[in-house]
Amino acid sequence: MTMQAAITITDAAADRIKTIVDGRGSACHGVRLGTSTKGCNGLSYTVDYVDEIDPSDEKIEDKGVTLFVDAMSLIYLIGSEMDYKDERFQSGFTFSNPNEKGRCGCGESFTV
Repeated sequence: MTMQAAITITDAAADRIKTIVDGRGSACHGVRLGTSTKGCNGLSYTVDYVDEIDPSDEKIEDKGVTLFVDAMSLIYLIGSEMDYKDERFQSGFTFSNPNEKGRCGCGESFTV
């Protein structure tokens, strides 16, 4: 039986992660996804470079990229899908999170 990853990554997100990690250099191991306290609803998503691996992070390897999920944030992010949108006026990572119970009007923060 194959265990499903805690978070899935779309092809577009994987392509963007490859691009930014390659641009960072050989010291970069991937990107770390987490949450921080911010905004009107309490939590916001964070995406950072991983130059030093934290052994407590959940490591997800998919589509040729490595994503690390902050151990403290994992409970809020299980089952999420990470995507990348490149639109005319805005581009960035987007998240479809089944744990979200609400989102602020500007889309900056969410609550679980």
